[in-house]
Amino acid sequence: MRVMAIDYGDVRTGIAVSDQLGVLAGETFVITQRDPAALADTIAAEARARDASPLVLGLPLNMDGTEGPRVEKARQLRAMLEDRGMTVVLWDERRTTVDAHRILRENGKREKKHRAVVDAVAAALILEGYLGSSYNIK
Repeated sequence: MRVMAIDYGDVRTGIAVSDQLGVLAGETFVITQRDPAALADTIAAEARARDASPLVLGLPLNMDGTEGPRVEKARQLRAMLEDRGMTVVLWDERRTTVDAHRILRENGKREKKHRAVVDAVAAALILEGYLGSSYNIK
């Protein structure tokens, strides 16, 4: 069974999907959708098409571990995905976007030109963290 990670954004949402064994990050893509309900429908359809479960949703905590306004949006998306039959794990995503920008810079990519790539890389970093954690041990 595959695992799908989600880097939720207001306009673009990065998605990363593991290999069939749930060991390595594989496919990445971005969903461009402003409406949270429509986004939840699309994510659920993509997860079903790939037989992905659980979904690992990035939880955008502040650097000091406190919850800011984006956390509530993530929790609302989680509820919508669960209403669609998805199993969702919240995952601390601190620094993933910063690290995604750094990775792209180090590889000669201009972030402004590759904004969607940043979101996909951030999702891959969320997935990588989850797959490498003891939380994922079966």
